[in-house]
Amino acid sequence: MVLRAAIARSNHGLVERANLVEAIALAAVAGEHLLVIGPPGTAKSEAVRRIARNVGGQYFEYLLGRFTEPSEIFGPVDLRKLREGIVETATEGMLPEAEIAFLDEIFQGSTAILNTLLGVLNERVFRRGHTQMTCALRLCVGASNALPDDEALAAFADRFLLRVFVDPIADSQLETLLENGWNLNRNATSSSASLRDIEILSDAASRCDMTRVRPHIATAMRLLRAQGVVVSDRRIVKAQKLVAAAAILDGRELPTEADLWPLVLAVPTREEQQIARETWRDLLALSHNDALPGAAEDASQGPLARASRLDKAARELLENAPPNSPETAIEYSNWKLKLEAIARETDAGFSSENLPQNLAESRARIVQILGNAPQNDENQNA
Repeated sequence: MVLRAAIARSNHGLVERANLVEAIALAAVAGEHLLVIGPPGTAKSEAVRRIARNVGGQYFEYLLGRFTEPSEIFGPVDLRKLREGIVETATEGMLPEAEIAFLDEIFQGSTAILNTLLGVLNERVFRRGHTQMTCALRLCVGASNALPDDEALAAFADRFLLRVFVDPIADSQLETLLENGWNLNRNATSSSASLRDIEILSDAASRCDMTRVRPHIATAMRLLRAQGVVVSDRRIVKAQKLVAAAAILDGRELPTEADLWPLVLAVPTREEQQIARETWRDLLALSHNDALPGAAEDASQGPLARASRLDKAARELLENAPPNSPETAIEYSNWKLKLEAIARETDAGFSSENLPQNLAESRARIVQILGNAPQNDENQNA
């Protein structure tokens, strides 16, 4: 599949962002929008740029602020038409003509901007003054440091069906981050797929027979409501598009239980997503996707995916230990620092009661090598 190659190329060189890159691709095929929540400097924009570069199409990106004017997003008033008494917007190169868009700090936008955006996001129609035009927008990715508390902004945020939460790179991956970041723009490539490829997959997803999985989706939402988490009717209905898109990307025309994992991404908050993972443990047990393995794993497992990553990194380091000799003293010292970083991240992320067995074994081997256990974080996460 051409799009699989584009996803792989987009993810190349990024550290711990496979789930985000793949979620962006899933959103594009589903024809839905995605909201990324995380601190600044966590490669949110880079992930979107890479997908845009590898699938082509008109791309628009902007950092919103409290004083951003609508004309900066949608285009200025056409002065020639204004002389004729017609208020039209010159949209060339602006959001209304984009096929993929990234709006950073999206909740900083003014009421005028967000109200206009609603029409673009929901209906793919831009309305301003005498201008009314159909937008070719396939995907809009919004980013913010946190979800808004304001009810009006929360209602706007609900237009973004998918939610992905990102954190700074783990200590154990800092060397990889430094190396890959240094070479980030040296191997930039042109598009390896096209929006037409996405449209073909999207059309196929819209024709999927959802009969088999629809009862499972309904059951999942009932179970979640029983835990006090309410997902809006609109999100429940649209979540079917994510399940269908996941199946099509995995090369299947009939969605199955293996494709239910995107339901987690449709749950609004990070805390509620974790509740969904725990509540849907049995439903998510069969999650699988060869085209989107990172997103499927992260959505279905959450902390278990983190444990799997840490265990894999630990075992790779343990299996490739450098000689402890004067000639390799620096290399050996750096190797031990990486081991200690993994142990510290393990202690910070898991209590002794919920530490998975495989990771516990790897940590024990690390502690044996280091001579003593790293100081546990006093505020271990459950």
